[in-house]
Amino acid sequence: MALLITDDCINCDVCEPACPNSAIAQGQDIYEIEPQRCTECVGHFEVPQCVDVCPVSCIIPDPQRRESREQLESKYQQLLASA
Repeated sequence: MALLITDDCINCDVCEPACPNSAIAQGQDIYEIEPQRCTECVGHFEVPQCVDVCPVSCIIPDPQRRESREQLESKYQQLLASA
């Protein structure tokens, strides 16, 4: 599933550069994750890098976007093909 940044975000700027898929960008009030680009770092790392670097633990699985590991791998392959 794609990840979601909650309102607890403090805009510390560490998650955006950590994302290998460029799925994170500054939103109107807090950073936001583009679900179509978020693979939870499948294909790149063992753990989501944004979660790993977040100092306030405000990045959680998005309950609206459940995806299996296979679906995340497929999304990663599609991102590679379109790059």
